[in-house]
Amino acid sequence: MPLHHAVLALLEAKPAHGYELKGRFEQAVGEQWGGLNIGHLYQILDRLSRDGLVESERHPQPVKPDRLVYEITPAGREELSRWLTGPSPRSRGYRDDFFLKVMAAAQAGDAEPLADVLRRQRAYLLAELRSLAEARAAAPSPVVGLLVTAAELHTRADLEVVDAAERDLTGDALAALSAAAATQPPSGTGLSGTGTSGAPVTGQPDEVQTSGRT
Repeated sequence: MPLHHAVLALLEAKPAHGYELKGRFEQAVGEQWGGLNIGHLYQILDRLSRDGLVESERHPQPVKPDRLVYEITPAGREELSRWLTGPSPRSRGYRDDFFLKVMAAAQAGDAEPLADVLRRQRAYLLAELRSLAEARAAAPSPVVGLLVTAAELHTRADLEVVDAAERDLTGDALAALSAAAATQPPSGTGLSGTGTSGAPVTGQPDEVQTSGRT
């Protein structure tokens, strides 16, 4: 839960109330990360409080409702240290909207729809790189600049995926995919043949075979 640990890191520096934490987080990470929803932040603080990682103290205000000021606990410092000293594993698999578009275009077996997908994605990524270069030049701190650099590196890697698709998904490759899909027998029909257990199927659909049961 990376945002939970980021909140712990901010509270280790000094206690703060919710809106102060929101401002400090957004200043620390810059616009590239995006804003922190205050409702989500209070959910994080509630979870950290339940887990004993932070504690709060009510500060009365003359006009407005009392303000809750949060402070990290010894258990919170221990959890923050555990998180900081461990590696950051990547999520398993590769799930990406662009990849699904490539798959959908490739299923048609026609090179032109795929070429359109790749062309539009390349144009988008190049524009994104230009925007990131401007953001890096205006970064208010080295930490924010590092986040922008990371975004640039990810974008360049995405461009390499576009390059690989143009190189590997040739017209012959698409034709082979289309031919393989056309010759693949439908599954799960329940018609005559051999079932997965090796026993012959009677030739009746599964719904008919189970008739007589209430």
